[in-house]
Amino acid sequence: MKRRNFLSLSAGAAAGAALTACGSSGPKEKDTGGTAAKGGATYWSLSGLPGEPIRKAAVDRFNKANPDTKIAGEFFQNDAYKAKIKTSIGAGQGPTMIWGWGGGGLKSWVDAGQVEDLTDWLAKNAAVKDKILPSSFGAGTVNGKVYAMPVETVQPIVLFYNKKVFDQVGVQPPQTYGDILDLIPKFNAKGIAPFSLAGQSRWTNMMWLEFMLDRQAGSEVFDNVFAGKANAWSDPAVLDMLTKIQDLVKMNAFQRGFSSTAADANADQALLYTGKAAMMLHGTWSYGIQKANGGKFVADGGLGWMNFPPIDGGKGDESNTVGNPGQYLSISSKATPEAKETAKKFFATTLVDEEEKAGWVKSGGVPVLKNSDSLFTGDEAQFLKDVSAIASGAKTFAQSWDQALSPTAAETLLNNIANLFQQKMSPQEWVDSMNGVIGK
Repeated sequence: MKRRNFLSLSAGAAAGAALTACGSSGPKEKDTGGTAAKGGATYWSLSGLPGEPIRKAAVDRFNKANPDTKIAGEFFQNDAYKAKIKTSIGAGQGPTMIWGWGGGGLKSWVDAGQVEDLTDWLAKNAAVKDKILPSSFGAGTVNGKVYAMPVETVQPIVLFYNKKVFDQVGVQPPQTYGDILDLIPKFNAKGIAPFSLAGQSRWTNMMWLEFMLDRQAGSEVFDNVFAGKANAWSDPAVLDMLTKIQDLVKMNAFQRGFSSTAADANADQALLYTGKAAMMLHGTWSYGIQKANGGKFVADGGLGWMNFPPIDGGKGDESNTVGNPGQYLSISSKATPEAKETAKKFFATTLVDEEEKAGWVKSGGVPVLKNSDSLFTGDEAQFLKDVSAIASGAKTFAQSWDQALSPTAAETLLNNIANLFQQKMSPQEWVDSMNGVIGK
């Protein structure tokens, strides 16, 4: 299961996510090299459910309302898109509108002068910016300027727990990190893994580091890493966080053999809904997996969720969250002035209208757009409301580290995290290695 791709909450959740990752290439519009009919614009994005139909619907709505400045949309499989967009942008032949994940990828485009600075445009169009959750702008911002407009959905990481297991053991959900430490031996004594973790997949382990560092020190430490500050990982809070992580492993906080458990097979999810694990730190897309694969577990009220609790004495704001604060659209700096204006009109109208909001909610997502709560109905209503509250109430919504960093630094990060959890690398060795790839 690739967490980067939005997952519907419906019973077809698993299938939907798989299609997002490897769906059909979509319509075969001609590759226009970043241009369209005079005054029009081009738009590339991902194919597959549930996102492609909603993206197509947005293009169709815009074209119906603007027949003289139409948008030509083209949709690609996930991996094919990443390869094509990199090559095309580098050759100055990308689309007018570039869909992406923000963070490190966006920063590389900014550094190469390949995307437009949207800061002044958003300032002049404050009504547009005000429709979007403020916390979603972080991953679209580089050096204090906005280069990508947040679109589509928010996907924070939350702490899931099995209510029935908690009742069985006679304990309450943790309110602080200290509570978590107290719960670990109690669950172990009953033969229940305190936490499920798909350690083989590496990025699942990363979520622990992200929250632990944030709760311990706030968002500033990783902000310095992202900004390329030399030796930023040497902050004492990082060593403290890494030590805490290894202490959790030594306490048997995770199931036996966690380092060979893979997220792609949803084995970590199964441990939670079958009651073999009490808790699991995971993305909000997990709800759909639990509902699709867990029988009556979700329907019978067995699944609980919360934001990660504060660390006693920590400096981080307990409202902060991490994950995917949105998906992002940038405008190519190589596009014609007319195409750029068409793109901005698309941003200011269709992508923030009520139909856009309703489309994502219907698919089971929490839009980046404000005031979506009234649309949350049915069995998922409370979950969607809570996810929306976490996203909108976050003082800082940090992007997942492996997306925020460059591909080179991200791969080193993931390898080091795996070694940390397997006790193959000391905290100081981890820090030294990560300092070596800052800015690369």
